[in-house]
Amino acid sequence: MEYVILAVVIAVVAVGATVGLVVSGRRRKQVEPPAPARTPVVTAPPAPKTEAPAEVAEEGAAPPTAETAAPEVVEPEVEEVVVEEAVAAPAIEVPEPTAGRLVRLRSRLSRSQSTLGKGLLTLLSRDRLDDDTWEEIEDTLLTADVGVAATQELVENLRTRVKVLGTRTPDELRALLREELINLIGPDFDRTVRSVKHEEGPAVVLVVGVNGVGKTTTTGKLARVLVADGRRVVLGAADTFRAAAADQLQTWGERVGAHTVRGPEGGDPASVAFDAVKQGITEGVDTVLVDTAGRLHTKTGLMDELGKVKRVVEKHGPVDEVLLVLDATTGQNGLVQARVFAEVVDITGIVLTKLDGTAKGGIVVSVQRELGVPVKLIGLGEGADDLAPFEPGAFVDALLG
Repeated sequence: MEYVILAVVIAVVAVGATVGLVVSGRRRKQVEPPAPARTPVVTAPPAPKTEAPAEVAEEGAAPPTAETAAPEVVEPEVEEVVVEEAVAAPAIEVPEPTAGRLVRLRSRLSRSQSTLGKGLLTLLSRDRLDDDTWEEIEDTLLTADVGVAATQELVENLRTRVKVLGTRTPDELRALLREELINLIGPDFDRTVRSVKHEEGPAVVLVVGVNGVGKTTTTGKLARVLVADGRRVVLGAADTFRAAAADQLQTWGERVGAHTVRGPEGGDPASVAFDAVKQGITEGVDTVLVDTAGRLHTKTGLMDELGKVKRVVEKHGPVDEVLLVLDATTGQNGLVQARVFAEVVDITGIVLTKLDGTAKGGIVVSVQRELGVPVKLIGLGEGADDLAPFEPGAFVDALLG
């Protein structure tokens, strides 16, 4: 019995000691601070550095250093350069004087000279001028597009004068041929382009012709001719059907300081022509040049429209010149075109272009006889100043060499 009591006492003491140890351990854990937890550090992106105003800066704050100061903003220079280029005015050219221009361009007629002038002089210099020789002279004139009636007239006059005067030396023959050619071309024609301002307003010049003869280029070159002679010019881009025609004419105008009036592509050409003349009146210029659209002479509707352009322009005042541009290389075919245009708009003068190539100088004679109007200007090259006022004497001298 004593052993049982002793065992119970020992068990009670052991339980009490265990309970004491547990309680003291819990109290120790509650007193000790918790260990910091190891979690990842997340940093926010740095805020943009802005310079604080002076009045709100904290006292004692360190001034910004070169490393921490905000970078200096530099204005780009590209935009300034572009603006300067956009507003820069184009350089104004000074056209070559027109006086004596045809003489300076004499070499451009070398091919026509070989066909007509030298050919005739060679035949006339033969020892014996029989019927066969005179037939060859006729063939040479016809080949040069002089025309049948004019050829017969020239040959008859030459035969008579050679027979009566007994002219045989080269110099005498050349002088005789020169005189007859000048008479055939018509020295009495008034070849002045009417471009002087009058009481009703500026002189109005319409430039007409078929497709591809160079109307727009001729209009631009004519502007240079007039400016060289002291005229003030406004250009009317009434060719609204051909792409870039207005741009081309405007470029010609800018080169000599002439204002260009244009309308929308495909617009009414009569309206553009009307506005151009109105602008010319407002600016007080001497001449308004109106470039019209190219049109086939066989297209009745287009030819009627050309007549409308002229009638609309005449609401401001009379049209002073209607210049028909002809490609000299087309020869007799150009005469067919000329007849139709003359019926619609009353042609007052002819501009012959491309006389520097394979053209035959006799076209000057035949076109004047066909229309009864003078050749006033001739084109002798692609240069800006290669359009020259027509001078019969200088032209014949160029043909004869």
